[in-house]
Parts: sequence; C-alpha cells; structure tokens
Amino acid sequence: MKELNRLVMNGIRPFNEQFDEDSHLNEVIPKPWGYEYRAYVDDFFDFWALHVNAPHGTSMHVHPRKLTYLLCLAGQGVTSTLSGDVKVEAGTILRIAPGAFHSTRNTGDEPLELIEVEAPRNKFDLIRLSDDYNRAGTSYESVSLQEPEHPMRRVPYLPHARMRGGTPDGRFLFDIRTGTDIFYRRRPADVFYIPLCLSGVVHSHVEILTSLPEDDRRPQVDKFYLSVTRKH
Repeated sequence: MKELNRLVMNGIRPFNEQFDEDSHLNEVIPKPWGYEYRAYVDDFFDFWALHVNAPHGTSMHVHPRKLTYLLCLAGQGVTSTLSGDVKVEAGTILRIAPGAFHSTRNTGDEPLELIEVEAPRNKFDLIRLSDDYNRAGTSYESVSLQEPEHPMRRVPYLPHARMRGGTPDGRFLFDIRTGTDIFYRRRPADVFYIPLCLSGVVHSHVEILTSLPEDDRRPQVDKFYLSVTRKH
C-alpha cells in the first residue's frame, strides 16, 4: 500500500475503460515481452491470454480496483510481488488481490502462456511501478494488431459478451459450456473451467475448476463456464 500511495500522490492515475469506444482492445495488443489478447469479455469479466517470450517479463504493476487470477496454460515462469516470488507452471492458479503489485517473467525456454481473469472489467485500471522497457508510470497501450484467425464474436445467449475461438497459434481453444455439460463430459484435453457468474465479482472470489483427477469439485449445473482446452 505504501508504494501505491506514493505513486498516486505523485499524480499517476489509473484510468477507466470506455466499453463501447475502446475497440482496439478487441484486437491483439503487442507488448515488448510478447503479446496479449482478449479471450472473453462481458460487462463484468475480462479474460486475457498472455504470450510471454523467453526470457522476458511484464512490468511490476498494480490494479488498484480489480481482482486478478493468473492461470498458467504452458511454459515456466515466476510471479513476483513486493514481498516474494511464486513459481508458475502449467496448471498453476494464482489469486492477486486488488492493490497487490505483481510481475511475471518467463524463466523457461518456451513461451509462457497465461490466462488473466480480471473482475470487474477495466483494462485501464493499471499503474506501472517499474519496467524493463521504460514503461514505468505509463498507461495501457493504445496500439493493436488485427488477428484474423480467431476474431472476437458475439455470444448470443450472454448479454454484451464477446469471445474468441482460440489462441492465435491454435494451441488452445475457448468454448462456453454449461456446468451440466462439464459435469458429464470432462475431457482429457480440458485445462480450466472459469465460471461466468456475478457472484465472483460481487464477492471477489472466482472458483476456477481444473480437469485434474484430484480436482473433485463439482461445477454448478445452472452456471455457464469458459472452458479452456488444449488442442490435440
């Protein structure tokens, strides 16, 4: 909290996303460490896929208002806070509270693939403390690249929701499934199931399920989930 107070008192501001105006956020956002892009978005949730090249890493940054979950799809890395480090590998789920500074670095030889679950939605809720690429104190990027393979598309049965069919490299696919479908058809290639329910925003707790045999938690049959699947 000390560092956040210092940055705010020095005049650095987190901004607010304009849902119907910031259309570049629906494209691929190039980063000095790789790129990121939306996997799913509605009026409350924002899920971003991050592709971090070796040996690069994100800035040490904070989201003052929103809760973040970091899910690792593939690769190896380390997520650092102002008080310590946590190893990140395929299957890792990290909860990052609002106001917690954090950065993630690729420590392996292959790209580090992550999903960042953000609630409530606000991509511009960002303050950078330090950065390897001279971006400390800067706001979120305004440049984007079109991604023709999996463009954002509407989800007709979920209000104001859009999603992609998969990652640009085709390694992972995104799909919306009911809790009932997941309960009866857990697939070996499934990686994560992320609930799309408002209780996660209201209570700042998103119960993300995995397909691991030891994960015996049951999906809520009356809820929708974003399913992340590894392509064969």
